[in-house]
Formats: sequence, C-alpha cells, structure tokens
Amino acid sequence: MRGYPAALEARLPAMVEDVLELVGTESPTADKAAVSTCAKVVADLGTRLTGTAPEWLDAAGRPHLRWRFGAGDRVLLLGHYDTVWPLGSLATHPGEVVDGRLTGPGCFDMKGGLVQLFHALSLLDDLDGVSVLVTGDEETGAPSSRELIEAEARRTRAVLVLEASEEGALKTARKGISSYDLRIAGRAAHAGLEPHRGVNATTELAHQVLALAALADPASGTTVTPTVAASGTTQNTVPAAARLQLDVRVETLAEQARVDAAVRGLKPVLAGTSIELHGGPDRAPLQAGASTGLFLQARRLYSELGLGELRGVAVGGGSDGNFTAGVGTPTLDGLGAVGGGAHADDEHVLVAEMPRRAALVAALVAELQAKTDEVPS
Repeated sequence: MRGYPAALEARLPAMVEDVLELVGTESPTADKAAVSTCAKVVADLGTRLTGTAPEWLDAAGRPHLRWRFGAGDRVLLLGHYDTVWPLGSLATHPGEVVDGRLTGPGCFDMKGGLVQLFHALSLLDDLDGVSVLVTGDEETGAPSSRELIEAEARRTRAVLVLEASEEGALKTARKGISSYDLRIAGRAAHAGLEPHRGVNATTELAHQVLALAALADPASGTTVTPTVAASGTTQNTVPAAARLQLDVRVETLAEQARVDAAVRGLKPVLAGTSIELHGGPDRAPLQAGASTGLFLQARRLYSELGLGELRGVAVGGGSDGNFTAGVGTPTLDGLGAVGGGAHADDEHVLVAEMPRRAALVAALVAELQAKTDEVPS
C-alpha cells in the first residue's frame, strides 16, 4: 500500500493524457449524441485500465456504464461524465496544462476524478467485490440514473464518490435539496382603461416571494431562495400569470419536511388569484453520520501513505452521493480531483495532487473490499 503514491507518480504523464482526452470529448448533459461519444471514451479508459469492459445501461436514450468485479457488493465507486459546458467550449477553454494546472471544460467536475478512479483500480491485483457506476446525467439531477444509483448502493456496503475536491478536503456532509415551481393565475385587464377589472399576478407573486423567503432558518443551515421569476405580457396589461422557481437547501430531513409542508400550505393573498405548485424534495441530505466511519478510515490511510493530514468539510451543493446516503449506505464524497472553479471560467485541476488522491482511493478500496463483517459507520 505504501508504494501506491510512487507508482501513481510514475503514471502521472499518462493520467494527464487521459484527462485531456476526456476533456477534449465534450459532453454537455443535454446533448445525448455528445454524451454517448464521451461514454465510449470512458468505457475504453476503464477497459484498458481494469481489463474488463463495462455493461452499457441505456436509460431514456442515454448510456450509463457499470463495472462489477465478482459480486461487486463490497464497495461502489460512483462518478459521472456529463458536464455543464456547452459544445464549443473548448474554443475558449482549451484542455491544456499551464504552471501545474490542467484546464478544460469538465476537467474538475469531474473528468479528472474518473481518470484517478480507473488508475487507482489498476494498481489492485484483485478487484473482487468492487463495482463502478459512471452516469451521464448527474448535472441535471440524475433523472434517468437515480433509480440505478440507489439500487446499486443498496447492494453494496460502502460508496466512494469521485466528485471534485476544493483545496483537498473530502465532503463529509452535503445539504439536501428541494426544488419548486410556483405558478400563479390572476386575471388580465387593460392597465390604463380598467385596471380594477384585473387581478394582478405580479402583486400576488411579490406576496409569495416574501412569505417563502421568511421560511429560511440560518441557525439551522436552511436556505430558501426564490430564484427565477417571470410575469406579465405587455407593459399596459394587468398580468394574468406569474411563475416563480424556488431553491431550498437543508442540513436535516426534519428541516426538509418542515419547509416542504410550509410551501405546500401556501395560500393566495389576493382575492381572485390561485396557486399551482410543482416539485418538492429532490435529494435528501448527506448527513455527517453517513460518512463518519469512512472519513476516519480515509484520514488514517492518508497519513499511513505519507501524504499528510486530510480534512473534511460540509457543503451546500448536492451530488449523487445524496442518493446513496439516502438509502442508508455509508458514503464518502469528494474523493476526485483537487482543484477549483467548478462550472466556472477558472475550472482547473492541480496536476501534482492527482497521484496522491488516486493513491488514497486505491488504499480505501483495498481495505473496503476485504471480506470482514466490519462496516464503516
């Protein structure tokens, strides 16, 4: 095990080359053809480094890739290859390495992590008990892969998520996410001739925005954020319709339930208006208890590998790790590339950290696949 960092350091040029190939195969979630092309590159990478070809699992016309070694029921490694970057982003954000930083669309979130995953597995003589699931729709909330992710998590004893890592910290907790779409109906009228005949949906929207924002509880870590709003058709018409999108982030299931009940209990303020609500809780929180045992194990291994001290951090963003923790499987997130700028112009991977993080993944997998009755908790 202690030789993992040196072995992966020797492979660093190949790892960089593999990330640049993946980055150069653009894969915005909405473009199924592009996603399928990138899936082929990921499949070839995993096959080359593990000696085993994946299963192609088609869901809603989009491929997800699964490797099972033996029963594949000891540890699941989870990742995705879709990105938020539209086709053509390489023209302005080329895949390249400058001053130790690898850049390009999706390098940090999370193609660098996928390369580290497969290079880590390639060090192990025996992969019995390991499974790998790489999906193609994480960036849009996993609509076609969620059931697959949850089913795979239920049959394994631990999940390692290869999402990106800011400043090297592992993600030991993630907030749960609820998303709502509020639609308000009023009544149109001429704003100059007879505004009294109308029922103003924009005014009703304003009442609802204030009521919703008041549901936030900073002391509990709960944010309730009205985001996209629209209403009206012309400047001289009392608006007959309005729409509001709402983002809710919570640290506990109790807070998720509280906010959901309050949102569903909204009543119109203006006579003559009505409210139609869509959406609800999407991802349960990845609470700290789901990762405690795995994080302590990872921190010990990181030290034993001679790599220093490992930190954990709680974050507001969600990942597929929320789903795996939500079905009760111990889950540790943020084991992918170290860098920053996810979804932003400065997205980058710190090249020097790639062998170190891959070595940690290899060590974790080696311990977790050991056939004992101990389950991290």
